[in-house]
Amino acid sequence: MRKRIAFLYLAMSLSAFGVSQAQQLSIDQQYRTTSTKVNNLVHTKLDVRFDYKNQFLNGKEWITLQPHFYPTDSLRLDAKGMDIKQIALVNGQQLVPLKYTYDDNSLLIKLDRNYLSNEKYTVYLDYTAKPNLLKVQGSAAINDAKGLYFINPDERTANKPRQIWTQGETEASSAWFPTIDRPNQKTTAEISMTVLDHYVSLSNGALVNQQKNNDGTRTDTWKMDLPHAPYLFMMAVGDFKIYRDKYNNIPVDYYLEPKYAPYAKDIFGKTPAMMDFYGKTLGVPYPWNKYAQIVCRDYVSGAMENTTATLHGEHVQKTKRELLDENEEGTIAHELFHQWFGDLVTAESWSNLTMNESFATFGEIIWHEHDGGKEKGDKSRFEKLQSYLKSTQNGNSPALARYYYHDKEDMFDHISYAKGSLILYALKEQMGDTAFYQSLKKYLTENSFKTGEPQQLRLAMEEVTGKDWAPYFNQWYYKGGHPILNVTHKNENNTLVLNIDQAQDSSVQTFQLPLTIDIYTKEGKISKTVQLNKRTTQLTIPLASPPEFIDIDPQKTLVGEIRIDKSDADYRYQYKHAPSFTNRLTALLFAMKNPKTTVGQEILTAALADPDADLAAMAIQGTDPTDPAVRKSTVNIIASLAEKSTASVVRASAIRKLGQIKDKKYKNLLFNGVKDQSYMVIASSLMAIKDAYPDQLQQAAKNIDPEASEYLKSLLTDLSKL
Repeated sequence: MRKRIAFLYLAMSLSAFGVSQAQQLSIDQQYRTTSTKVNNLVHTKLDVRFDYKNQFLNGKEWITLQPHFYPTDSLRLDAKGMDIKQIALVNGQQLVPLKYTYDDNSLLIKLDRNYLSNEKYTVYLDYTAKPNLLKVQGSAAINDAKGLYFINPDERTANKPRQIWTQGETEASSAWFPTIDRPNQKTTAEISMTVLDHYVSLSNGALVNQQKNNDGTRTDTWKMDLPHAPYLFMMAVGDFKIYRDKYNNIPVDYYLEPKYAPYAKDIFGKTPAMMDFYGKTLGVPYPWNKYAQIVCRDYVSGAMENTTATLHGEHVQKTKRELLDENEEGTIAHELFHQWFGDLVTAESWSNLTMNESFATFGEIIWHEHDGGKEKGDKSRFEKLQSYLKSTQNGNSPALARYYYHDKEDMFDHISYAKGSLILYALKEQMGDTAFYQSLKKYLTENSFKTGEPQQLRLAMEEVTGKDWAPYFNQWYYKGGHPILNVTHKNENNTLVLNIDQAQDSSVQTFQLPLTIDIYTKEGKISKTVQLNKRTTQLTIPLASPPEFIDIDPQKTLVGEIRIDKSDADYRYQYKHAPSFTNRLTALLFAMKNPKTTVGQEILTAALADPDADLAAMAIQGTDPTDPAVRKSTVNIIASLAEKSTASVVRASAIRKLGQIKDKKYKNLLFNGVKDQSYMVIASSLMAIKDAYPDQLQQAAKNIDPEASEYLKSLLTDLSKL
């Protein structure tokens, strides 16, 4: 329910309170440069064993490197909180000890001689990683940074699986193996894990060997032949059941706890279709040899796009009944799109995180649009715009490509994710789909297995289109904020006069942007596109007849705010005659604030049949059953929705409203609701019975099936106390 409830709460909060104020982060004055490459990672070979009692990793590593350009006689590796037992140069079959210094965070190794840029060398390390002893801090997006996690290692917690998993982003892989832990490094890899024989393992690339040992363990070797960044390395170990799917000849596997294995296809089943859609849209087929998704307990974030092996938090793991109310399709799409943007081409530095996260969030939008139609894409964009706007104040926000920040973790915010995705979508609309996706293909192809930043994207777009896109990138990537357009209008002798003021804070840039305006008259719709380039713009548009409605930015691609006074008739008109998702939602929000007006009641009644389930549920919530006229015109519709709607959120809202109405005519609907398959509907039915028939609540609770009783245990416990 989290996603749906979050959406409804968001819409209600916007209606009641407007956009909230931002929490401004302090910005350091230090310019954040891309990490200098002295040595380049070439190949990383790991042999690891797990100490469950101490929650340590005992590792052996062979790391092959090559000077980037200048000769060097030293190597610096990131290695957080480890016991370093041996460091040596691999010389044929011999290990030549190397001198080093270590400050518990960084290893400085003195090589045996100067190495030139055309020479490779291999260093051997024997070490123990002790992640639980690290004193590290995460971020709002990734709440811990110790790299390696032992879940229920002593098996003392009942009904909780014993697992091991890793989390590398941003620079936490160096908590479990020494490396150059920077996003502008890439390396091939081979990881051998010795695990208890009854457990399953997962890592990047292909499982190339499994060797049973004499002590009840097994050594699994995973090989990654294509280079990727150290933060994308992953391991997972535990009691997982694997569902084998495929896309063309590429294995597509889903790793779940045994309890959820029967629902693997229900949870992840659209993955092959997503791979097909993204590959064809980008003109770059899925670039890796497999794609696996695994669900782990106590994960420190939402999900992580490890190359070929995405790790999800347990919230994605749902039964078929839970999926009736909520799914994590957006997250699944987001992490998959990262396999191109983030994994194939990686952000050169955390300042350029937009090249990872903005694209992955954009990937969510275009998948929803492809799979569910334009309406679903519009809804996804609306949600992302609101999440961004709620983090701002008076149009102020940091730049998308941010070279000054307090901490790299601060980059994981609504700007890098939501705002960046909308900037990309608006650019696609300006450029046209064909040119836009050809540009993305060029960017991906030219930078495969390397790194990227916005300038490379811009140059690819300019080469494809022949147009200078620097003004767009300077405005949206390298400067912050967004436009706030205050629009006033009047009709003078069938000439529409529009005044558009950019009202964002004076410290925010003046935006140059195209703005489309749809003008509805009795003769039809007139569309005008104007270029805004100053703080105040006045437009005069001759018309054959007075305007009936003015729709500013009808496609809702503006990354900003539009403020325009509207009459009751305007809201009625936009819901009926200009019914984009955003127009319908804003009309509905008006109606919910004004439910006793004629227009408010009219919109609420119409919205009961809205094609979007969340909007229909909002309309049900907004109706006022104490008003006899409203009750007479809507209660039968609500009752029909409670009984027949295919959307659980609509049935749940309708039953809850019927409980407030307290009409015995609909009593059976409330009591039948506790037998629904949807947990959301059952919960709403119980709350409705509590409102209308409190003396029969405990008897109704006994009619709930055992599976639902277990799922709703805490709610039933609370209700039993009433």
